[in-house]
Amino acid sequence: MENELKSVNRRNFIKTSSLLTIGTLGSTSLFAAPHLKPLGNVSQEDDINIVGPKEGYTPQIGTLVSMMNWMRMVILAPVKDMSISDLDFLIDENANTIGAMLMHLAATERFYQIHTFENKKWGDWSKEDKDKWNVASGLGEKARKEIKGNNFDYYLNHLSEIRENTLKEFANRDDEWLMSVDNDFPWGPTNNYCKWFHVCEHESNHNGQFKFIRSRIK
Repeated sequence: MENELKSVNRRNFIKTSSLLTIGTLGSTSLFAAPHLKPLGNVSQEDDINIVGPKEGYTPQIGTLVSMMNWMRMVILAPVKDMSISDLDFLIDENANTIGAMLMHLAATERFYQIHTFENKKWGDWSKEDKDKWNVASGLGEKARKEIKGNNFDYYLNHLSEIRENTLKEFANRDDEWLMSVDNDFPWGPTNNYCKWFHVCEHESNHNGQFKFIRSRIK
């Protein structure tokens, strides 16, 4: 029971700190031109804008965590106040909704957890994980049909739960693990740092889509 309470409290902190941060920052235009306005105290994590080692992690892992935290703050900012209809909005019949893409981000992070933390080959997922995440991972027609009708908290809960597990696993690993190279990865020789940096930059790609879609919602 004690461990369950700690897990719930940690998840609530991840969700709360994200929302406090994006709420304090306000306009998403700030991210495009940060020199126009000082950030000041933007969240309970008053080092959110300091990229570098973090307490509880080895130096390089902590630096990666700082980048992932900052990117997560940025992607949530333009969507936190969206209604269900906004999250389900389609620009055209071949597009993806913001709601589906939020689940896609959670699915991507989950698959990298399995691959790097459980040492599974890419695609070697359990039936449970396939059933839960394959549609969101693939997006497209199935996602348009199945991922809709959910409010923002629904997506935030999934993202926060997955991120909580990532941070827990990072805390149990070191920089040697982060730098270890996988010579059989589809991209060619790739270390764990690159794989997890991809999880971060993948969110930045969808951040641009979120802002574009938001600008087209009447």
